[in-house]
Amino acid sequence: QVLLVESGGGLVQPGGSLRLSCAASGSFSRINIMSWYRQAPGKERELVASISSGGTNYADSVKGRFTISRDNAKNTVYLQMNSLKPEDTAVYYCYADFLRWGGLLDRSWGMGTQVTVSS
Repeated sequence: QVLLVESGGGLVQPGGSLRLSCAASGSFSRINIMSWYRQAPGKERELVASISSGGTNYADSVKGRFTISRDNAKNTVYLQMNSLKPEDTAVYYCYADFLRWGGLLDRSWGMGTQVTVSS
């Protein structure tokens, strides 16, 4: 199993920046994909950004403002969020798609971290 722990959320003014971190721990062979999702009140959870050996992928709404990166040695994924807007307000969740010892694919979610963009 993989335990994902997010950090870095908080309150920021419009136009400001935040950096989210998500550290993975546990017993696994390899993490394939790490992603950030978000869920705003009354809305469905949506993919914000993902990163794998094949590259990165972003939602259109965050392209040019958010950057996802990964430190494989630390099993940690980051989300640098710049030029934040009130509509970025949501709970941000970390997600990992990983390979168990023995070859089975599995997935895990973090508990989420609140990001609030408001003046």
